[in-house]
Amino acid sequence: MGESVSFKSNGGTCSGYLASNAANASAPGVVLIQEWWGLVSHICDVADRLAAEGFTVLAPDLYNGESSTEPDEAGKLMMGLNLQHAAKDMSGAVDFLQEKTGRTKVGVVGFCMGGGLTLALACQRPDAVAAAAPFYGVIPWPEAQPNWDALTAVVEGHYAENDAFASPEMAKALEVDLRKRGKNATFHVYAGTDHAFFNDERPEVYNAAASSTAWTRTLALFRANL
Repeated sequence: MGESVSFKSNGGTCSGYLASNAANASAPGVVLIQEWWGLVSHICDVADRLAAEGFTVLAPDLYNGESSTEPDEAGKLMMGLNLQHAAKDMSGAVDFLQEKTGRTKVGVVGFCMGGGLTLALACQRPDAVAAAAPFYGVIPWPEAQPNWDALTAVVEGHYAENDAFASPEMAKALEVDLRKRGKNATFHVYAGTDHAFFNDERPEVYNAAASSTAWTRTLALFRANL
């Protein structure tokens, strides 16, 4: 089980959920970025699962303690997110993991809103982020479009076939664009799945087979690059 921690965030502090690998205090670091619901139990569970697989995982609380189970309220939280603060908090999480693990390279994985922020963080911190795994990532803020040319990480994305938020067409277009820029990017689309197919706390959309494949691919990505 993980623990609540506070870490430095550009002069301030941010809280988060830290899950460490019991057998290896210097296990490679991974930043885990929340869905629009907030830092909820599903995200903490994913952090624990990653830690059990050999990683040191920090999920920053980008909503500063707020969360929601209602889509309308979650949407308001997402659109009200202070992107400059979020960028500082995510960068602080990178710094924290580098210091804790003694390693320069970190990975990043996120879901929905967090999938978009995964890509943004990879572009923001190319000095550190060596592998990025966005799940059905959306970047709904026009002012938050990343500087794709700065990207150095290996990117492996996971998208749903039936998704009005992050469509397969959007994923394919981004993959093509990144490859034209010389980036190592692969975006998988999982047949018969819906947005949030990895969230096993939402049985109406959860897809066990697709989740298993995406999980295996994500672990392999991190093990190969961190």
